[in-house]
Amino acid sequence: MRVLIAKSGRLRYILPIEEGWWIKFDLLRTLVRRDLEARYKGSVLGNLWPLLNQLSQLLIYTYVFSVVLKVKLSLKDLPVNKFTFGLWLFAGLLPWIAFTGGLMQSSSSVIGQPNLVKKVVFPLALLPLVPVLSTFIESSFGLALLIVFVALTSHTLHVTLALLPLVWLTQLLLTAGLGYLAAGLTVFLRDIPQSLGVILNLWFYMTPLVYQASAIPERWRNWVFWLNPMTAIVEVYRDMILIGEVRHWVEWGVSTFIAAIIFCTGFLLYKRLRPAFADVL
Repeated sequence: MRVLIAKSGRLRYILPIEEGWWIKFDLLRTLVRRDLEARYKGSVLGNLWPLLNQLSQLLIYTYVFSVVLKVKLSLKDLPVNKFTFGLWLFAGLLPWIAFTGGLMQSSSSVIGQPNLVKKVVFPLALLPLVPVLSTFIESSFGLALLIVFVALTSHTLHVTLALLPLVWLTQLLLTAGLGYLAAGLTVFLRDIPQSLGVILNLWFYMTPLVYQASAIPERWRNWVFWLNPMTAIVEVYRDMILIGEVRHWVEWGVSTFIAAIIFCTGFLLYKRLRPAFADVL
């Protein structure tokens, strides 16, 4: 954390950004840190729990699907061994878990902080971002574990790992945009979080997470890629980490465009509804 503070201090002199934005950035960083600390406050292992939880998931998926069920993949350029399917499955679930966790928690971020909402000087635009970033940071522990396991089993680290921050941008734009939309609407319609649970369950099976994209009928496959941004995100994660080659550049670009539109739409709607939050809460 001290390193991040020092770096942000140097960036203040390099980047031509107004001081007000730096103040908001510092406040957001503080809120995210407090949120992460509060999640495991009082526990013996503290913030080690996200690492242990995701390590257990990785081991369970690998053991059940690769050792017990002996599931095989038929993906070109993907090295086949007894750990392949478990790693492939976990690589797809990582962005999905971060996406759904951040979205579900952000939907209640405004109604869960009525005291902050009623403070005139508090920047309410930060509230939905806190759970999105907290869940994303937690998922990074699992990502690090996945990269280590891939390196151990395949004896290589792909240079495409350097492109991961770009796909993170797409993922965060999508999650934050839907988070703003859900957080703003939940203030006036408290059924939104429960409805999201149903929608995300359906969305899970519409995304090639536990099955290969090639299993989708060809006439529907392009629609799944074009209209479901999470499909391209999941596939690009797998390409970069497991294969070392990005095979879905166009789909990724379309998903980034859709995610940017969703972010702008969600933020503008949230901004429009924001003046009425204090009256409703």
